[in-house]
Amino acid sequence: MRILYLNPNATEAMTESVVSVARAAVPGVDVLGWTNHDGPPAIQGAEDGAAAVRGLMALLPEARAARADAIVIACFDDTGLATLRAAAHCPVVGIGQAAMSLAALQGDRFGIVTTLDVSVPVIAANVEAYGHGRACVGVLASGLPVLEVEAGGEEVEARLLESIAQSERAGAGAVVLGCAGMSRLRESLAGRSRVPLVDGVRASAHLACALA
Repeated sequence: MRILYLNPNATEAMTESVVSVARAAVPGVDVLGWTNHDGPPAIQGAEDGAAAVRGLMALLPEARAARADAIVIACFDDTGLATLRAAAHCPVVGIGQAAMSLAALQGDRFGIVTTLDVSVPVIAANVEAYGHGRACVGVLASGLPVLEVEAGGEEVEARLLESIAQSERAGAGAVVLGCAGMSRLRESLAGRSRVPLVDGVRASAHLACALA
């Protein structure tokens, strides 16, 4: 089985970290990762997302040629999901939708911790579109830019833990990590969190295999 992760932004390091997490989640599966070099350096808000779709669409013929069994959009905004899903030769999964789907099974309610305020409206709209409006206690911005999250470090993790605790206080029984750059931080964060943490890269790896 071959799962292809498409990174909507142009930052190769994010593609590499996403692929490493996905490969660890589904050993034995051929996991590929491609970067949208026509996209912005990071997807932060609706404008960046719109700018990335054309480059993602241009990768679909190559995805067919590579015989991908499923495609995963490696951005929590699920950039271009409906457009790619309608045009692709195989199932297409977004890490945002995958994470929310699994978080809804963790308990009655879940929260989402993301990066900047500009990302909140896009994610909040997806929450409603996916039917999780009643289950989601809210989308909380940590104030950390995407590439700063990707860089990691103790200060980044401390800020994320504060936001996770705030989401828990709002009633979340599980918290979704709302950025692909948070995926490799999940293990460290989970060891210091009182609620389960759901990562979209791991979730999408399993769901993509199931769909394929």
